[in-house]
Amino acid sequence: MSGTLNKVMLIGHLGDEVKMHYFEGGGSIGRFPIATNETYTNKSTGERVTNTDWHNIVVRNKAAEICEKYLSKGDKVYVEGRLKNRQWQGEDGNTRYSTEVHVTDFTFLTTKKESGATDNSTASTTPKTSNTSKATDKASAPITQENDDDLPF
Repeated sequence: MSGTLNKVMLIGHLGDEVKMHYFEGGGSIGRFPIATNETYTNKSTGERVTNTDWHNIVVRNKAAEICEKYLSKGDKVYVEGRLKNRQWQGEDGNTRYSTEVHVTDFTFLTTKKESGATDNSTASTTPKTSNTSKATDKASAPITQENDDDLPF
């Protein structure tokens, strides 16, 4: 096989609110961190150990606005996308590096009851980050969540 694949799927909790940036051409970008946990029992001490990894999430345009509107710190979310690496010069002159997940799909996993919301904003949905009318219609239509399992599909 001669092709390559750059795909990441994460289920985690938001570590902060969605931070939005708007551009002159009408585009927007949203950024937020997601925490994923690995829990295991240490064989030598018998105590449970939890390791948390933080991931920098980037969503664009309509998907970013949907995330800003409906996601809050602590909410559980499934994201799917591509890894992108960035580098830039810091204020101190040192080169900085960052790895981000550029989202192509997402699903809200926190139920209305869990988040304490008063509307259907956190019901499961899977809009694309592209500006297709299908994604917009799907995201804005009220959707009821039929089951309580944590699976994104």
